[in-house]
Amino acid sequence: MIKWINNNKKTLIIIGLSSVLIPILIITYIIITSNKESVVISFDSTTDFLLGTYYVLLILGGVSLFVYWILKQIKTIINLKNEKVKTELMHLQSQVNPHFFFNMLNNLYGLIEKDTDKAKELILKLSDMMRFSIYEGQKEQVMLNEEVDFITNFIELHKMRYHKNIDIDFKIAIEEDGIKTMPLLFIILVENAFKHGVETLRNNAFVYLSLKANKNEIYFEVKNNFEEEIETKNGLGLKNLKRRLELVYPNRHKISFSTDDKVFKTTLILKKND
Repeated sequence: MIKWINNNKKTLIIIGLSSVLIPILIITYIIITSNKESVVISFDSTTDFLLGTYYVLLILGGVSLFVYWILKQIKTIINLKNEKVKTELMHLQSQVNPHFFFNMLNNLYGLIEKDTDKAKELILKLSDMMRFSIYEGQKEQVMLNEEVDFITNFIELHKMRYHKNIDIDFKIAIEEDGIKTMPLLFIILVENAFKHGVETLRNNAFVYLSLKANKNEIYFEVKNNFEEEIETKNGLGLKNLKRRLELVYPNRHKISFSTDDKVFKTTLILKKND
């Protein structure tokens, strides 16, 4: 409707001007034909036709302009709402992983003198992750393979960071190329597994990850063991994740948490647009 009105602006302007000019023309016509100095409108066939035309144009012009104004207000509200959502989404994405990078930089500071080669390797991986987080992380979608590389770098950095054995297994089954996803979604779940599992355990820590994807859905699962019961579902990172999912995948996602014998499991399923 808005498109039609925009395409017929000239017609609407003509109708509006006509609704103003017609009564003037009617009065002028009556003055000229009656040779009177004052005008009392009486309805004969000619004036009936002119007045009828005037009122039709007036109604059409008024209704059209009113509809145009209403639709323009609706469009403005929708645009403002979309801008608000985009702004909120950018703010949420900018909050992903800052404390991880700070922790890694602190570790690097102490590692530079002890093991220079290892520190260099850490710096390169950290640089790749920061580049992805800053540039790719602000996009609406990225290739799923790029997101997998980001998670893999994260895992490798943690392997080098901790001075203990960690059983880590990352199974990947992507059925076809070209699958896209919102950036920096899965990393929050991976980071939680390390923060609330690996960091609290002295021995036998494990993190098992599984990612399966096809043209219809993406399935991501994380399992980790833990020492003490920790309520991770209300953490800031997960609140951030849930809000982003609501904004980008409304009614097309499912996230669940479960605990069984000191093993915490998180499952995230993303559905493709219908």
